[in-house]
Parts: sequence; C-alpha cells; structure tokens
Amino acid sequence: MSILTQYWIKEFSRFFLIIQTIVMSIFISVDYLTNLDKFLKSGISLISALGYVLLKTPFMFVQLTPAGIILAVVTVFGLMNRNNELLAIRAGGISTYYMVMPAVITGISLGLLMFFLGETVVPLTMSKANHIKYSVIKKNRNVYAVRENIWIKGDSSIYHFRYFNPTDKTIAGITITFLDKNFKISKRVDADNGQFQENKNLKTNEADTTIRQSKNSKWLLYRVLEQTFDKKIQDFIIKEYDQKEIGLELNPDDLKAVVKKAEEMDFRELAAHIKKVENEGYDATTYKVDLFGKTAFPFICVIMSIIGAATGMRRFVKENLAFGITIGIIASFLYWIVYGFSTSLGYARMLPPFISAWSANFLFLCGALIYLLNSE
Repeated sequence: MSILTQYWIKEFSRFFLIIQTIVMSIFISVDYLTNLDKFLKSGISLISALGYVLLKTPFMFVQLTPAGIILAVVTVFGLMNRNNELLAIRAGGISTYYMVMPAVITGISLGLLMFFLGETVVPLTMSKANHIKYSVIKKNRNVYAVRENIWIKGDSSIYHFRYFNPTDKTIAGITITFLDKNFKISKRVDADNGQFQENKNLKTNEADTTIRQSKNSKWLLYRVLEQTFDKKIQDFIIKEYDQKEIGLELNPDDLKAVVKKAEEMDFRELAAHIKKVENEGYDATTYKVDLFGKTAFPFICVIMSIIGAATGMRRFVKENLAFGITIGIIASFLYWIVYGFSTSLGYARMLPPFISAWSANFLFLCGALIYLLNSE
C-alpha cells in the first residue's frame, strides 16, 4: 500500500467516524425525545426506552453509512484540493484518478460491512426493537402466533391468516371465528383472500350483531364461505359469496405488528420465506424486492465514494468546501428519493423486483462515472 493511499485512508477514517458519531448522536437524541410522551404513557422506564432506541442504532448506522461516506470523501478531497495537495500530486506526474482508487476500495469495504451487519446484527436488534414497540409500547398483546400463520384474538373473535402483504394491505387464507357471550361459536367465515377498504361506507345487515360490534375496519373478502349458527334449528346455516364486505376488529396496522419484517431476516431466511410463500400460492413480490435490495443498497457505498471524489476534486471546492458538502448531501437525498421511488414501483408490480431494486444504482453509477471523467 502506497504512502498516498495510507494517508488518504487515515484522513477518511477520521472524518467518517466524526460524521457518523455526530449523525448517530443526533438520531438517538431526536428519536428518544420525540417519543418521550409515548414512553411515559406506555409505562416503560426511561432506561428501557433508551435501550429500545439503541437497539435501532445498527439499522440506522447501515442506512446512514452512504451519506457518511460521501461527506467524508468530499471533505478529504476538498481539503487536499484547498491545501494544493492535489496540485502537487499532478505535478509529480500522478493522475488524480489514482486517488480515486482508495475511495472506491473504502466504499467496497464499507459496503461489505453494511451487508455483514444487515445479515447478522440488524435482524437480531430490529426483531427485539419491534417486539418492544408493539408488545410493550403499543401494548398489542392479543397476538398468539406470528410469521406465516398469524393468530390474533379480538374481543369476541379469533382471526387466523396464512399470509399478509403490508404493501397492498391484502390477506389470504382467512378464517374468522366469532364467539357469543357464552364463548360458543356463533359464526365462522372462511375466505381465500381479502383487501382492506379505506374511506368507504360499510354495508352490513343491521341484524348482524357480530359485525355491528366491530371497530369499523372494513375488509372486502373474496370467495367467502359463511357459517352462521341458528338457535331455532340448532344448526349452522351455510352461505357462499363471491365477495363480501365485512367489519373486523383489526386493521392493517395490527397485522403489521405481527408480520416479520424484511430487516428482521437475513438473506437466506428471506429467500426461504419467499419460496414458502410462493409454494403456498401467494404473491411474494414485496419480499423479492426486499431480497434484491439487501444486495443493491450496500453497493451505493461505491457510487457515493465516486461522486464524493469527483466533487472534492472540482475547482470550486477549493474556494468553497461547504458548497461541495452541500452537493454531497443533495446527492444522498436524491439517491434516497430515486431508490424509494423505484422500489415502490417494484412493490406495486410495475417493475420486476430485480430492476426496481437495482435501477437506482445503475442510474447513479452512470452519472457518477460521467461526473468523475469531467472532474479533471
């Protein structure tokens, strides 16, 4: 390793650690203080609440690393530019593009670190954090089983779902058992799938006391088999519907609390979950996008290092380093917008999962290389 490379990595490491420490400290403080009222209402101790916030720091470190990289790279190259070190390198017959290599290598290393953390530490800490969030803070204690098969106990009903898609708010493999005051089965509803209905008037039979006791969360169920106990004949009356709108005692937020999130699974576990969902005949597009995103997102570290190097070597940064840092911040936010938009198209099945997860990288990589080639 050359002296120039060692010097650059040393300077980068110093600024990167400073930036990440400042950003993470701000995140912890803001997250803790903005949710302080929720912590107090839930009865959780302030020490335990701080522990809950700290559990989310590995995830946020991974999410904020690309921004930290571009800011640190811009700062190092900007200071080298201001101190005429880049000019001295050029005078010595060395192309400034040679100095981009340490930045790219550092980007690759941090990208691998992000992937490693996302496979080991993040799933564990986020699983614990989500458990505290929903079970302790939000007090959703009516969950009896989670993951693929979801069991939830309502005030007068028991729900079983084989699959829930939080993106389009759909459920599948539905069995709902309604109980009377004596805890006897008064009705059972089975349906192939269902869709949450927002801002629609619920159409129900006024004689149907089970539905009228719901909390006005409306679901449209498809291919429905309804069995209602008739006290007069002491038997169940069976009816079938192609679709039926029904009010239930739960909404998508209740289901989100029990579904295992993508960040709680490593790559192999998520891939196995996709295979299981597809084998059961359900759509796993959402999980496929998240799976490809696990490899696509760390790659942005390389792209950000190239953009940061190209920005730091510009002439205007020599006189105005703050403007170069601003460009780095804008590039980070712009990537987040494009990445979020492309993955949303994947969730909506408007783009194939691989393209939706990687399209932002392809676009920014092309832009970064063109930007770099025009920097000298």
